[in-house]
Amino acid sequence: MRFFACYEIDTIMKMEGNSMDLESIKWKEHKISKTRNNISTAYNDYKEFEGRKYTGMRVGGVHHWYYENGEWKEKKVAPDKWEFTYATNKRRAWNAPEDSGAPVGTEYYWYILAHQHVRKLDANTYTISMDGLKYKLAHKRVGINRWSLTENAQREQVIKTLEEYVFQLKRDMAGEAAAQRLCLEHTKGRGIT
Repeated sequence: MRFFACYEIDTIMKMEGNSMDLESIKWKEHKISKTRNNISTAYNDYKEFEGRKYTGMRVGGVHHWYYENGEWKEKKVAPDKWEFTYATNKRRAWNAPEDSGAPVGTEYYWYILAHQHVRKLDANTYTISMDGLKYKLAHKRVGINRWSLTENAQREQVIKTLEEYVFQLKRDMAGEAAAQRLCLEHTKGRGIT
């Protein structure tokens, strides 16, 4: 019997109900196998998202990775600013569907905007968690010795990304300020101070 990632079983169960007798398990196993085969053939198919055509993993798809023994190096360059490098291998939490994804040797160039939360546990140990956004700037196909975008086009993409992020932050701040004003008006109207 094969073992399946929790997300696969959960997805199939949501689609077909919660019963888990032997017959339904075999049916779900068949559906998962069929889904994986569809994933592997569909990776290079053209898809569309908000009017833009693309190939690769469908929007909404999920990866789960393990980063092994990574090395993070940082240098303080201003009172509240650090430069850092990070290098490691990452491995899938579950195997990729057979014949899916980009060919071995494909390279990607990403821009990451992230929040890092750090808590000191003792003199030499910290817990770290990060969440954020990862934007693909360019890729390099196997056998082609150039990136899909020039360095200037990549910089323009980073600028566009940052401008959109700043716009979203300002919109969020304006929304929070408006909500606080409404709350104050509501409490004043009720005689609450």
